[in-house]
Order: sequence, then structure tokens, then C-alpha cells
Amino acid sequence: MFGSKQKKIVSLEQAADGLRAQVDQLNGYLRQIGGLDYVQVRGQVDGMRAELAGLQQAHAAEKHAQQQVLAAERRAQEETLALQKKGFEQGLARLKEELAEAQRTLVPFTDELLFQDAGVFRYHHPLENSEQYKTQLDRVQASMKEMIRNKTAVVGSSNFTFNGSSREGGKMVADWCKLMLRSYNAEAENSLRVMKAGSVDAAKKRLVRAAEAIEKLGKMLSIEIDDRYEKLRMLELELMADYLQKKQEEKENERAERERLREEAKAQAEFRRELEKLEKERKHLENVRQALLAKGDHAAAEELQSELDEVVAGIDGVHQREANIRAGYVYVISNLGAFGPKMVKIGMTRRLHPEDRVLELGDASVPFRYDTHILHYSADAVSLETALHQALSDRRVNRVNMRREFFYATPEEVRELLKKHSGQMLEYVLEPEAAEYRQSLTQV
Repeated sequence: MFGSKQKKIVSLEQAADGLRAQVDQLNGYLRQIGGLDYVQVRGQVDGMRAELAGLQQAHAAEKHAQQQVLAAERRAQEETLALQKKGFEQGLARLKEELAEAQRTLVPFTDELLFQDAGVFRYHHPLENSEQYKTQLDRVQASMKEMIRNKTAVVGSSNFTFNGSSREGGKMVADWCKLMLRSYNAEAENSLRVMKAGSVDAAKKRLVRAAEAIEKLGKMLSIEIDDRYEKLRMLELELMADYLQKKQEEKENERAERERLREEAKAQAEFRRELEKLEKERKHLENVRQALLAKGDHAAAEELQSELDEVVAGIDGVHQREANIRAGYVYVISNLGAFGPKMVKIGMTRRLHPEDRVLELGDASVPFRYDTHILHYSADAVSLETALHQALSDRRVNRVNMRREFFYATPEEVRELLKKHSGQMLEYVLEPEAAEYRQSLTQV
């Protein structure tokens, strides 16, 4: 047993020696190649591990710091955006308030204003003529002057004190009332100065806003505009609008009457010229007839008598036309270049030559001359024209001014209406020539 153990010890020692030899040999190889021994390698490895751990720790710390910086920047951006959003919302709220205030201040463009701008005026106080409106305006203004004289137009606090003095307080209230009244009246006078027939609602709205602003500024002194004075001012605006509209209508009626008289004068001038021409021709034929009879040429004189009878009939016809102020021509004309293919003008003239009237209508007020579609003679052209206008009333282009005789219709439709009435249709043309318009198109 002992021997075997001894052998084992010897063999272990030999193995250890062999290992030490191998280690020495390896160390020798390492020294030959400039390497380190095991302890040094282990030490460097441990150092590198420690350095790596330090770098990892530093990297983690730097990463943490960067995350904190990014988080701080993100929070700052969120705070900035929140402030911007809050500011935007506040600005939007202010704009909405301003818009609401503007909408309260400005008069909305209602259907009523649309009617008025289109010329359909609705009188607040229907009267016969502009002089009656002027009289009413004078009465209203006299009532306003009476309230101003009695110091009841604008009233304020009666128990206000200033520097402990009720007298000074009363004087201050009176001065402020005068100032506020002047401001209110200035707004009212400005509204009257720029007043148009269709702007009465806007003027009334502005005046209401002026009263509200004055009362707001004078709230501390309990300054208010008396309701009766406001009603008088509103009545003044309404009467002024009605007055202006009535004046405009009267001017339009006067213009239409002047146009009618000019047309009548031209017709009378045509009658006189035609009578002079026919009378001269009658005298000439009569002289020739008398000469033929004097020579005994009764056959030639008889033939000439028929011509003389025609001339005398023509003179009688002109006299009848001149005496009958309702006789004349109803004309239907169009202007393709100006109004398109489905619009006609239906009018009447007492002229002996109705084409002259059509030429006058195609003056500088329209870009092209009118084309005549229908000329219809009637002993009562006035009634015939009225009947046509009534039949086409739902097709009127201008439904406000009845003197504008334009209709959405075709010449064929007017011709069908004319078939129901007696008279002579001297001319009927289906398609408009529109020469100037068509030539203008070729020049483009």
C-alpha cells in the first residue's frame, strides 16, 4: 500500500514537473515573442474588464443625461405649444367677439335690402307726393327742436355730486348731456346726408348703435337718450328715405313725360311734313287737271282725277292719324348682340315712319342696332301695346320699372298673341339680321 502510494506521489511529482516544464517552456516562448506571463495577462484582462465596466457605466450615465435633456426639451416644447395653443384660443375668442360685435353693428344684408337695392322700395309712410313728405319732415324736426329746447332729448342723473358739491355735479351732468346729444345728432345728420332710398335700415341700425355707445359711455352719470327723441330720429330717417324715393319716382315720371312729349312732337312734325308734301302734290295735280280740261282732253283729266283722289285720301288719312292720338304702330324688336336670342322689346310709336323710332332706340346706349321683327298698325295701338305687355307680364325683364318694355320672349310668341287682335301686320321677320353683331364676331 505504501509503495503504491509512494509511486503515485512520484508519478504526480513527475507530472507536476512536466507541467512546470511546459509552463516554463511557454513562458519562454512568450518572452521570445515579446508577450507577458500569465499573471500579467490576467492583470491586463482584469484591467480591461474594469475599464470596459467604467466605459459602460459612463455610457449609461451619458445616455441617461441625454434622455433627461431630451425629456426636458420635449417638456419645454410641449409647454411652448400649450402656451401657443392657449394664445391662439384666446385670440380666436377675441376675434369671435369682434365678429359678433361687428355683426351686431352692421346691418345684415336681408331680403328687404335686396329688394331695395333692386329698386323695389317699400314705403314706410305712403304719401301722394314729395311735398307731403317734406311737410311731415318739417313737423318731425320741429318736435325734435322742442325736446332739445326743453332739455328732454338726453337726460342724466339729478343727484350727482362733484367735489362734494351737488351744484358742480349737476353742471357736469348737464355738460355731458350736451356733449352726448351733439354726438348722437352728428351721427344722425351724417346718416341723413348720405341717405339713399335703399339704405334706411342700415342708417337706423347705425343710429341704434350710436345710442347704445353714448349710453354706455354715460353710464356713470346715468345719461340716456329719451325714447321719444330716438323715435323722432327714426321717423326722420324713414321719412327722408320715402322722400328721396318719391323724388326719384317723380323725376322718372317727368323724364318719361318729356320723352313722350318729344315723341309726340316728332310725330306731329312728321304729320306736318307729310301734309305739306301731299298738299303740294294735290295742288300740282289739280293745276294739271284744270289745264287738261281747258284743252278739252277730258280722258286724260279723268285719269288724273283718280290720282288726285288718292292724294286727297292720303291727306284725309294723315288728318285722321293726327286727330287720333291712340293710332300708331306696335313694334317688336330685338338686339341679339346686346341681349341674346330670347329677349324682345315691345313698344309703340305714332310716327308715320316707325323705322325712324327703331333707329333712334339703337343709339349709343346699346352696342348694336336693333332688328325689327314685327310692325303692326292699329287704330288703337295704345291698348294693343298694353294688352301685349299684360299677356307677357310674367316674362318682364325689369319687374320694377314698367317703362322698361323688355320681355323674355321670341318674335314667334308675340306674333301668336297679335293674331288675336285686328290690324295690319306690315312686317314680320323670324330671324334677326344682326349684321353689326355677326360682322363683329368675324373680326375676333
